Parts: sequence; C-alpha cells; structure tokens
Amino acid sequence: MATPDECKAAIAQLASRLAGPGDRRADGLDRLVSAEVTDLGVIFRGHLHDGVLDDITTDDGPPAQIRLVLSSDDLVLLAVGGLSLGSAWLSGRVKLQASLTDMLRLRAMI
Repeated sequence: MATPDECKAAIAQLASRLAGPGDRRADGLDRLVSAEVTDLGVIFRGHLHDGVLDDITTDDGPPAQIRLVLSSDDLVLLAVGGLSLGSAWLSGRVKLQASLTDMLRLRAMI
C-alpha cells in the first residue's frame, strides 16, 4: 500500500504525462477530476483544462465530471506507466465514471 505522500507524487506524475497545452487531444477539455484512493480513504481533486491538471487538493468540492476510484498501488502503477488505464478499467481494477467522450479523451491523453 502506497502512502498519501506517494499518492500525491503519483498524481503530479500523472498530471505531467497528460497532453499539454497545444496538443489537439486536449482541445476544449475543461473538467473537474477526482481520484478516490480506496485503501487510504482519500479523494484527490483537481481541475483538468487544456491538457493541464492543476489545483490539486484533498478538500471537499463540487462533484467531479471525471471520477476515478482505485487503490493506492494502482494509482502509483498508472502514474509510472506500469498499468494501462484502458486495461485497468476493463478488468475492474480502476473504476472510471465519466461520459463516454470524456473517457475516450482521457484514455488518449494518458
């Protein structure tokens, strides 16, 4: 089980892997995102816009349009590229709640 600090670092690493500004995959995407880390009981929240994930916090906030539910170990694996979002979602290791369009765009960005 990863620690909360390792999960914060993994979120930052995931954010750095997203399509950046100017990348066509990120055009027009402006969503609130949350990642619920089940084994730690922590929900990380952030703002995803133009391929950039920022304003990352663990504070309560409005409901996110893109919600991930996963374990701390899977979050770390996803961040380092050891786990594919698509296969993790299909196998049930990662739960992803979003519109179909958002799911496909997020998968293409990571």
